[in-house]
This record gives sequence, C-alpha cells and structure tokens, in this order.
Amino acid sequence: MSEFGMSESLVGARAGFPGEGTPPGARASSLVPGTPGAGVAAPPNAPVEDLLRELAPQVLGVLVRRYGQFEACEDAVQEALLAAASRWPGEGRPENPRAWLVTVAARRLVDQVRAEQARRHREERAALATPQAELVGPAADARPDADRDDSLTLFFLCCHPALSGPSRVALTLRAVGGLTTAQIAAAFLVPEATMAQRISRAKQSIRAAGATFRMPEGEERSERLAAVLHVLYLVFNEGYTATDGAELTVPMLSEEAIRLVRMLHRLLPDDGEVAGLLALMLLTDARRPARTGPGGDLVPLDEQDRGRWDRGLIEEGVGLLGRFLPRGKVGPYQLQAAIAAVHAEAGRADDTDWPQILALYDLLEQVEPSPVVALNRAVAVAMVHGPAVALDLLAELEADRRMARHHRLHAARAHFLEMAGEYERAADAYREAARRAMSVPERRYLTGRVVRLGEG
Repeated sequence: MSEFGMSESLVGARAGFPGEGTPPGARASSLVPGTPGAGVAAPPNAPVEDLLRELAPQVLGVLVRRYGQFEACEDAVQEALLAAASRWPGEGRPENPRAWLVTVAARRLVDQVRAEQARRHREERAALATPQAELVGPAADARPDADRDDSLTLFFLCCHPALSGPSRVALTLRAVGGLTTAQIAAAFLVPEATMAQRISRAKQSIRAAGATFRMPEGEERSERLAAVLHVLYLVFNEGYTATDGAELTVPMLSEEAIRLVRMLHRLLPDDGEVAGLLALMLLTDARRPARTGPGGDLVPLDEQDRGRWDRGLIEEGVGLLGRFLPRGKVGPYQLQAAIAAVHAEAGRADDTDWPQILALYDLLEQVEPSPVVALNRAVAVAMVHGPAVALDLLAELEADRRMARHHRLHAARAHFLEMAGEYERAADAYREAARRAMSVPERRYLTGRVVRLGEG
C-alpha cells in the first residue's frame, strides 16, 4: 500500500504498493462529485511528441493483432515513430496520423521479413508478410475495425505472467508508454545497455511463452489487471521518491505513470480500482511542488507549504473518489486514495483528522494486510493514542526480516521516541535509518534530525 501521507511526515514518504506500503486517506463524507478523471487522447494540434506517444500503443496493438510476433512488430513501430518524428515537423502531419504510422510500420515489418528470406523457410515468411497490394492501396488502418484501440490488450501482454516485475515495468514503459530505452534507463539510473538487455529478454520471454495477443477472460483477466496496476504503481513510486540517487523525485516517471493510468481509466471507465489508483496518484502528486526545498532537500509533510499543493489535482482526485466510493465494493487503491484525501482536506498539519486516517488503515489492513501497511498504521496509532502504543507495534514488526532491514522502520521508531521525549535513543535510531537509506535526500533529512536533536 502506500506511505503517501503518513510516513512522508517521517522521512518524505515513498509510495508503496499493496503489500509494500500505504497512504493516508479520505473522509468519505466530504467526497463529492468533481472533475472526471478519464484520460483524453492528445488533440490533433498537440505537439508531435505527445501525439506520437498517444498513438504508439494503438499502432503497436494493430500490428500485433494482425501479424503476431510482438518483438518484430515493436521494432517496426519504433522505426515508424522515428520516421514520423523526423518528417512531420517539416512536411506537416498526415490527415490520418495513426493510419500513416500503421502503414509505415507494416512496410518496415515486411522489409524485415524479406531481409530474412535467405535464412527462413517460406512458411515462416508467409506468417508475417503482407501483400504489396495492401500497402500501395488503401491505408493499412482503413478497415472496419480501424477505430479499435488495442491498448488495453497491449497492457495485458506487457504484464504477462512469464515476465519478472522489472521486465514488466520496462516493457510497459517501452511498448505502451512509448519511451525510448535511453529514457527508461536514465529514469531508473541504470546503463542503457542494461535496460536494453532487460527489454530484449522480456520480448524473448513473451515469445518463448507462446503468448498471444488476446484479451484475457474471467479470473485471468482480473489477475492480469492487478499486475498492470501494480506495474503502474511501481513506476509512480519510483518517480515520487527515487530508490537511490541524488534527487528525491523523478518527475518524468510520475507523470508517465499518471498518463498511463489515465489511458487505462479511459479504457476501463467503470473499474473502481483503476479509478482509485488514478485518484491516489493525483492526490499524492499534488504535493510534489512542496516536497523539496530550494536546495532539493526533503520537506516532511507536516512542514510543507500547503499553499503550494496543486489544488486542481486534488479536486480531480477527490472527484474520482466521490464518484466511485459510493458504488459499494472498495479495494485497496480506493482506500489509499481516501487516506490521501484526508491529508488533502487538512489546511494545516494540526488539522489532520488522524482518527479517520486510523480507521481507514484498520480497514486497509483487513482488505490487504502487509508489514508496510502495519508500519503506516503504527504512525496513525502514534498520532491518536500516543508513541508508547506505537512503539509496541513496531516491536511486533521487527519479527519480519524485510522490515527489520528497512530504513523506514528505524525512522518510525526514531520519530516515536522523539515524540516520547527520549531524544538520545531517537538520535541513535535516526542514525541507523540514515545508514540504511539509499536516497541521498532522505539520508540528509535523517542526519539533519540527529543534528536538530543534539541542538535541542
């Protein structure tokens, strides 16, 4: 779940995923209908880059549905996108940009097949080859299903069970997000060659698994959708609070995650958890302008200038919750968004409705229990019932080896000890948390807490 609001008050918060973290929530009684959250396709006059990113998954979906061979189709689409990026600014956009891209990508695909004729049997060539007449006649996208958007199926394919978590993230950003390998590598602070290998292995895994371009049904669809949401949440998390490095945030990743969830919400407008994830991201990202100081230092939630929070994003997120919470079944993303909304409602940190947040965490722990949800709930307990009770809860969490090694558990203990007036022990806990933190801004913040305690 997410630590969006709560543990941000301790160490700047990293959004978690169900089972990895948890956010602060929302007062259901105050959630009223607001701005619809459905994504809107890039308009015809949008910048070329934005239009290409919007069209990329649609074009790839068309090719994979028609010809199969995800890897070959993805390469062909990338070439078509490069051609458009170089030609459209000077020559002008075609009347039907998507059809143009499909046609060019199909031609590239045929060229690839022909280049392999010397070492492939005719049967293998025929599987991909398109008759030349189709390429010089009507546009490749001019068919009865021309307006069909295969982006949702593409989401599911990129999150195939045969892929590892990191591979799903990389392939989704590449195939659905339209990011280049270099952009993805830079965002995750890994060499481009490493990311290229990861994407290549993902494509090979899809081929080896015999994955087909189809919409999953029944339980498989539900499981695959959960994986898609997980991937998008992980992307947002890394953008909201980078795992390591000199910067606290990677805005490109947060923005891309929000864009992709908007797309998913447009494709599945009645799914409560898709809407919940979008609301959660919007409500959380609204705080980004206030999360760092002039020098890039982390500013904890209770010290942020709330006048800098993006009210437009908050209104949109609250509006989504207002439309979906009353519908009945509430999932973990909706609960996390509700917690984030409670924080958004508080004009000052002292106005935060911590009893409401604790009640939401209690419900979240029932719906999807995890050590990080328990850690976040402990913070709410400290704010409602005092630090001594919360410290007892942390003692129980230490039995989980994953949490015992995590810097956030030590940061939480330090915070509770500081609340209890045990400053020397709190300083020791802050030092241990700083030692374990990988993010430079988080490490600076935790070390700064030690200094402040010493000066006090």
